[in-house]
Amino acid sequence: MSSETAHTSDDFAIRVRDLAKQYLIYGRPEDRLKQMVVPRLQRVLGRAPGRYFREFDALSGLSFEIKRGETVGIVGRNGSGKSTLLQIICGTLRPTGGTVEVNGRIAALLELGAGFNPEFTGRENVYLNAAILGLSRAEIDSRFDAIAAFADIGQFIDQPVKTYSSGMYVRLAFATAINVDPDILIVDEALAVGDEAFQRKCFARIEQIQERGGTILFVSHSVQSIVQLCSRAILIDGGEMLLEGKPKLVTGQYQRLINLQGAAAIATREEIKALHRDLGPSSSEGGPVSTEPDKSGTHASVHAEAVVSAERFDPALVSPTQVEYASNGAQISDIRLLNSREMPVNTLEQGRRYTYEYQVRFDADLEGIGFGMMIRTVSGFEIGGASSSLVPSQRLRFVPAGVIVRLRFQFDCNLSPGAYFVNAGVIGSINGEERFLHRVLDACVFRVAPVEDSITTGVCDLGISIRKEVISGSVRTDTSSAAE
Repeated sequence: MSSETAHTSDDFAIRVRDLAKQYLIYGRPEDRLKQMVVPRLQRVLGRAPGRYFREFDALSGLSFEIKRGETVGIVGRNGSGKSTLLQIICGTLRPTGGTVEVNGRIAALLELGAGFNPEFTGRENVYLNAAILGLSRAEIDSRFDAIAAFADIGQFIDQPVKTYSSGMYVRLAFATAINVDPDILIVDEALAVGDEAFQRKCFARIEQIQERGGTILFVSHSVQSIVQLCSRAILIDGGEMLLEGKPKLVTGQYQRLINLQGAAAIATREEIKALHRDLGPSSSEGGPVSTEPDKSGTHASVHAEAVVSAERFDPALVSPTQVEYASNGAQISDIRLLNSREMPVNTLEQGRRYTYEYQVRFDADLEGIGFGMMIRTVSGFEIGGASSSLVPSQRLRFVPAGVIVRLRFQFDCNLSPGAYFVNAGVIGSINGEERFLHRVLDACVFRVAPVEDSITTGVCDLGISIRKEVISGSVRTDTSSAAE
């Protein structure tokens, strides 16, 4: 493995080829000692050497390339090999096979406090970590105030980090990593720690790194973060790459796989791998890749520019990214949007009231049932929704098998023109544990029709009006010769 390639002119930041990592798993501590001694004795005696371990492939045959300036997200279930991959890229683990080339200086957040000496103060750890990343003492001196301000841990900067909370750890680690101006920033789920204000600050800093052409490799279980931040995504499962392509497509398949086990998981894995083969080279390393965050991943009809003057139902407007979770005793069906006349529609008008409707069939006796919906943008941002599970009195205490329930969520369409997706979900208690009984992501898509002469910007129409008052002098407008 080469940690840095000599071909600095190449237009790639990270190149992975046939990467493999294998671990030897011992059933008992004494088996490790046996493996060191017994096979050697058996060879001396002319016998076939025994094996006291089993092999575990953490990674197997991974190949991909990340170009300079890309932000790439990696998703996968727990134990899929994501963290192992990042550690090999960063050089803290050696691969069993294959190669990794890195073109530029890496700053990594692999886990809380990785590289921190718990006996050192925060200040001392900043200098230590920044030096490891290649900064001189003078460079660290010039950046220390910015690092301390970003971390915002006050006087604790001069206290041993062993006294820090987990949130303080990650604040200081992130502040150090991003202020060394890395060519490549690698983040492994570290942004899940910290309050909302700190997370917003982190994402703003990531966007600054993107704007200056930095490369980011981002591992997260947050689908929304992957879709909003990344230009491409990679799905890893069981140490293998299953799919590479647009974030909305990849995260949709990840959500489809996440709760499956056994034969269902195996079958779904094969379907996703077949999808990867069908997409061809244009969706992976061989084809052109946009460095802009994914704003599409939807059927072409979602992005149609035709102006629609009234609400209607367009049969061509379908959700191409629908993901259905496995059923746990309930089944959602008959999902649709209705207007005030109870007619199905999927082109809506601002200012009108609509009904989002679906049915749930219960196949088992279940308790503590709640129902929900969520409206999201094309990029995955959650605008708003409702869940009856949030209020105990709104739950169904007990539902026997065979019951069918129709849910009707009424809402005012105050959204700006564009395309939106709606989720549907049923929550209940199974053996005392609250779980999704069934869930459908991007269950349906609808379009909000354009509005003539609208001044609204953003996602929602807040009913904002503009009053213009000329204090002195006169102005001209497009429609009149005098000031309003």
